[in-house]
Amino acid sequence: MMNSTLRFATIEGNQVRWSLRRNCSVTPLQLMWVFLSLSGVSTGIGFFFWMQGATLVMPFAVLELLALGGAFWMYARHSTDGEHISLEDGRLVVKLECAGKFETAEFQKMWVRVEPVADDSSLIELSERGRTVRVGRYIRPELRPQLAREIRSALRAA
Repeated sequence: MMNSTLRFATIEGNQVRWSLRRNCSVTPLQLMWVFLSLSGVSTGIGFFFWMQGATLVMPFAVLELLALGGAFWMYARHSTDGEHISLEDGRLVVKLECAGKFETAEFQKMWVRVEPVADDSSLIELSERGRTVRVGRYIRPELRPQLAREIRSALRAA
């Protein structure tokens, strides 16, 4: 179907897929275990000083854990964000996930336009008949033109 110069795509039969994901080194489950470990240590230290008569240490430990928990929660919500683009059966299907919210757009391959929004390092705009979706958030800006060329090439070849 296509040559082997694809950097971001995988080919399965007549289907070409691009899976662009946020680069997260820690899964939400691992993050939960880190938080529980830190909570145990911080609570233990706070309780020790509480028993020694330093009663204000425990409320500050609780505030610390609330702030840390909030930061970890935001990280975990966005750790599975991604963009999934697939070309199959004459359709280009774009699925976006951001903080557990999903958005899907489907385009007819013969009418899709692939363009950068402003310049070569901006997001890639996929549009057809008034509908527009922007992709490329999860790859480095300097690699976006290559992704756009791949999508254009796949649209022409399919």
